[in-house]
Amino acid sequence: MSFRASVREDIDSVLARDPAATSRAMVVLCYPGLWAVWVHRISHRLWTANWKLAARVLSQMARFCTGVEIHPGAELGRRLLIDHGMGVVIGETAIVGDDVTLYQGVTLGGTGNERGKRHPTLRDRVFVGNNANILGNITVGENSRVGAGSVVLQDVPPDSTAVGVPAHVIYQDGKRVLITDPAQIKDPLSGVIKSLAEEVKRLRARVDCLDGQLEQTARELDSVRSLATEEEEREQYRSELSASNPYVSMGEGI
Repeated sequence: MSFRASVREDIDSVLARDPAATSRAMVVLCYPGLWAVWVHRISHRLWTANWKLAARVLSQMARFCTGVEIHPGAELGRRLLIDHGMGVVIGETAIVGDDVTLYQGVTLGGTGNERGKRHPTLRDRVFVGNNANILGNITVGENSRVGAGSVVLQDVPPDSTAVGVPAHVIYQDGKRVLITDPAQIKDPLSGVIKSLAEEVKRLRARVDCLDGQLEQTARELDSVRSLATEEEEREQYRSELSASNPYVSMGEGI
């Protein structure tokens, strides 16, 4: 596809996907994320032609003008929509599929000083909310969504929704995914949470045991109380009998 045809396709895609876009002129003049994509297509050609310095200079000029930093080595698919754009960073070895949507503050970055493929791959029709970070050589599957502010450190299956820090899948194939084990979340605090859950379970068993002992003690107290009541009644009967006939001994009264 020629550069001119891809530009027309990008404009039509924005008009179809963003209700705030009301005309082609508005898209061309007011969407810096689109400018960044167009400049990247040129800088990427320079990069693949081994004009690496020129490619980097051009990408930095686009960053200065748009607030979007796309490394010229990144591979971007068709109809990429970077909405609002400011603060978006796409690393050198990132691969972005077709019809992907990125909001402001999204980072497709690495996790260290690795060489080779070290940035994420986003398959077709992925949606990434604002300020989300997708880090490392991982893959976000087709039609998946990443919630705003999430930090994705592992693969996301197709047709899924991932949220959280670190992100975990909460929907897959339209069905709610229930987390039964805190360790599944891969949270640094998950071990602490699991230990607390085990401690609560142990304490609950202890409380149940104490409840049983308390019930047994209560039954024993009721038995003792019943015997004491009978003894009091006998003592009262003796007292009444002695008062009515002082010449009758206590033994005879009984």
